[in-house]
Amino acid sequence: MVSQQPDERSPVPSPVQSADALARTLARHPRPLGGDTQRSATAASKLDLTGLVINNRETPVNQLRIQRKPDWLRARVPGGEGYERLKGIIDEHKLHTVCQEASCPNMGECWGRGTATIMILGDTCTRACGFCNIKTGKPATLDLDEPRRVAESLKLMKLKHVVITSVNRDELADGGAAIWAETVNRVHDACPDMSVEILVGDFQGDEKAIQVVCDARPEIISHNMETVKRMHPAVRPQAKYERSLAVLRQFKQSGLVTKTGIMAGIGEHDEEVLELLDDVRAASDADIITIGQYLQPTRNHLPIDRWVHPDQFTMFRVEALARGFKVCESGPLVRSSYHAEEQAAMLSGAAKETHESMRSLIEQGRSARK
Repeated sequence: MVSQQPDERSPVPSPVQSADALARTLARHPRPLGGDTQRSATAASKLDLTGLVINNRETPVNQLRIQRKPDWLRARVPGGEGYERLKGIIDEHKLHTVCQEASCPNMGECWGRGTATIMILGDTCTRACGFCNIKTGKPATLDLDEPRRVAESLKLMKLKHVVITSVNRDELADGGAAIWAETVNRVHDACPDMSVEILVGDFQGDEKAIQVVCDARPEIISHNMETVKRMHPAVRPQAKYERSLAVLRQFKQSGLVTKTGIMAGIGEHDEEVLELLDDVRAASDADIITIGQYLQPTRNHLPIDRWVHPDQFTMFRVEALARGFKVCESGPLVRSSYHAEEQAAMLSGAAKETHESMRSLIEQGRSARK
């Protein structure tokens, strides 16, 4: 590898600035960050390539700079009345959000309009995916009171639609399925007018555990493929491409509105994305797919292979809809829960079409639950 030359518009941080930035990161993530795909939850790293990075500077450098983002990748800085109100509720009820833990670029926009993705089962994941900024390690004791707090906080938020996700809890016999089911049931009871969308892991392929979650009847159930088949060993070393397809198949066989999501720019080729679209449709007849740009969270994570142009994302959307997906959100800043619930009056064109299709699918999920 060859180190990138500094961008004149983006000066290299001073040692003091770098130290401050590291301190802030460690304050949020006292355990090791995700991204070391060779690290287990309890063992030290088996592979370290930092000494093999080539650089042309006079002083030793063991890390490559994260690439400067193109002009079309600009996110709103968090702030404002709506943002502060939502943050207050989340902090008061001691909840975790994937928005914060995964450093989502859309947090300012989404929180500003009163939507957030709640993360249950704690804030520590038993897996170490190469793209994810959620901390990894041995999770604390299971919080059995979490479903109640989630339901109470969502009742205060007064949302029309909520997205709930979780870390992986592979150390639990059921992967956390019982907590998942209780959370969905409590939210339905506390917020009868709120539609519930959940984003779950693969439960290591345990069909019984998956069915426990399906039987709670969320309006939308999602499991992300994340990347194309060839990239799975590097991007999701503790997951399997075919296993994820099987999870989506079980969702659909349970009569649920089914959703998945992938990243672009992490090393895949366009034709592989189209192959994945075919695989997902053939395996599960999934209803919804999201496609967004991979953003490298830290220097310890997998590098960005390319910046995918918005026109390319438009092509992916056209191809997904042509293959039978009812909804495809495709764009640089799209994430699996991005714009899950929209205000129709603010939309036009393709965005309005997406919203109307989403609302139709949510109503379909509600009818199935009743």
